[in-house]
Amino acid sequence: MTNDIQRHATLLKASARAAKNITTILDPYELLQRTVDIICDEFGFYYAGVFFLDDAKQYAVLKAGRGEAGREMINAGHKLAVGGNSMIGASIANRQGRIALDVGAEAVFFENPHLPKTRSEMALPLIVGEDIIGAVTVQSTEEAAFHDEDIAALQTMADQLAIAIQNSNLHRQAERRSRLLKAANRVGKEVTSILDIEQLLSQTVNIICESYGLYYAGVFLLDSAGEYAVLRSGYGKAGKAMVADGHKLKVGTDSMIGACIAMNEARIALDVGEERVHFKNPHLPHTRSEMALPLVYGGRALGAVTIQSSEERAFSEDDITTLLTMAEHLAVAINNAHLVDELKEAHSEILRNKVFEALTTASTEAIHWIGNKTLPISLTIARLREEIAEGKVDLESLKEDLDMIAESAAQITQVKEQLIGAVREQRPRAVLFADVLQTAAHQRDFSADALKVKIDPAVAYVIADSTQLTRAVGNILQNAAEAGAKSVTVSVHPTEERGVLEIDIEDDGSGMDEDVMQKAWSPFFSTRGVEHHGLGLPAAMHVVSQAQGRIALVSEKGKGTTVAFFMPRGHANDEAIEAGSVKNILLIDDNDDWANLFAKSLKDTKVKLTQSTDLKKFADADLVLVDEHIASVSLTDVLSALSKAGLTSKTVILTAAINPERVTQFLRDGVKDVTVKPYSGSEISELLK
Repeated sequence: MTNDIQRHATLLKASARAAKNITTILDPYELLQRTVDIICDEFGFYYAGVFFLDDAKQYAVLKAGRGEAGREMINAGHKLAVGGNSMIGASIANRQGRIALDVGAEAVFFENPHLPKTRSEMALPLIVGEDIIGAVTVQSTEEAAFHDEDIAALQTMADQLAIAIQNSNLHRQAERRSRLLKAANRVGKEVTSILDIEQLLSQTVNIICESYGLYYAGVFLLDSAGEYAVLRSGYGKAGKAMVADGHKLKVGTDSMIGACIAMNEARIALDVGEERVHFKNPHLPHTRSEMALPLVYGGRALGAVTIQSSEERAFSEDDITTLLTMAEHLAVAINNAHLVDELKEAHSEILRNKVFEALTTASTEAIHWIGNKTLPISLTIARLREEIAEGKVDLESLKEDLDMIAESAAQITQVKEQLIGAVREQRPRAVLFADVLQTAAHQRDFSADALKVKIDPAVAYVIADSTQLTRAVGNILQNAAEAGAKSVTVSVHPTEERGVLEIDIEDDGSGMDEDVMQKAWSPFFSTRGVEHHGLGLPAAMHVVSQAQGRIALVSEKGKGTTVAFFMPRGHANDEAIEAGSVKNILLIDDNDDWANLFAKSLKDTKVKLTQSTDLKKFADADLVLVDEHIASVSLTDVLSALSKAGLTSKTVILTAAINPERVTQFLRDGVKDVTVKPYSGSEISELLK
């Protein structure tokens, strides 16, 4: 009797110590894990575990267990049916403690392979007020280890645990609500100040997922017809993939988003596997809960936000309230961004009208200019015909007249070439931009020391006519030189726009004020005197637009000018080379980008390539290739040396930009051919035929 009293007193003291420790813990995971450890350590038991009822109250699910056995069962999703053949199930169903003094003889004991040494078990219900939330299992390796009075002692500890669990849940809910409110306020503060629609939506989905700790968020906006909600921004890789695929959902009841917009109300799916309107999305396989919130401004639907969790029943009433507040802020921000876009479009329309007006004025000036140049020609020819008919031709006067005609014709031809080039445009192809830039700088005598080049290897190729692009780039370099630039930085990098690269040509010259910038695109407009035709920028714009690109200009008086080309992006072509009968090639060129490309292309062929600029050592070549714009030696000296070596008839001059006059001169000098440089395997094969 004395031993039983002492034992009961020990249990009561241990229960009190356990309850005291438990009630000070607010973190749910730590609370449950510490509980099972305290029970085992204070009472000296073999095992303890805590079960919670699932939402349907059909199963008790293990949430914490002692040691490795507990971890294995949790990972396996161990659960017991309420009222079923188990101590825990019976304890919850009957709302009272149960004891099994000999588990081998106990009818309701569930045999557990993870706990083979259990001989006695006690199950204690966890009750808060009128609600039962789960149960605690306590197990011993001794038979008849528990007595009926132990239930009373340990139930006190279980009751304290139930209260601690409730407090922990309330604390967690309070923390979650605080976090949600902070996130909603962050959206309201940060997002409503963003006026760029793409940045606005991207920032929103990032804030939602990162602040709320959610699996996915996406923003849909209605199309112009109001029939489809189109995904404009999504979180992470899944979001980017769906945006790239043009993911859209029809407005109606066949999807959470469609139903949300059609009904103008929030929709929640707590278990998407059971939700009729849930749209199964292969990009988001782990979604278990989803919320769709309408974006409404002034009674007009703009779209909707989807918010998804990898947990079932992840959203509470508090979540709905705070997220609806966030959606209201976002709808205001989207409307503001739309208004800004409309203002920009109106401004662009005004600007376009001004540009058309300027072009009309420029065209009129061009007509007057051409008329002024051609009128003296026609008058002079008429007068010469009269003098010839009357036999009064003065040879000195005739020479002056012919000089005047030649000068006027040359100026007209110069204007024509600056505007549309000297040769017909070729079909656009993948062109090595570094080679185009080098040629343009050489043609315009632009100092290599003043040129700084930064080309991203991922965008080394641009789709263009190399001759025309060389002319456009050359115009910009010449403008920079005439503006007093001491250095020009040329950078090429990818853009966020698919298939488009950006070429920036930035100088430190005199720059332009706002008034000059507005007129800069007009033909014949120049601030540098009558000897300048003012055709550099208009001609560059023509070239870029012909290549399906666009051009932009940024300048500030006294701080230089940047011209940006947005061009179609090209790619290297690794087609196999067909060398034909060519066995030995002599390449006379600097060690530049194109020369390296050519050498790399021939690496796996049987063609022997000798590259040299030493004019005293010429190989026994079947074909001699010469870069027209070689920098390290004089092209005249190269051609003279080739002529002496008897190789002129085997020589092909290569250039990034064809000039008819120079082609004619080279052919007269006896070279085999003059052609544009090849940048792909098929073009090299064509050259070697």
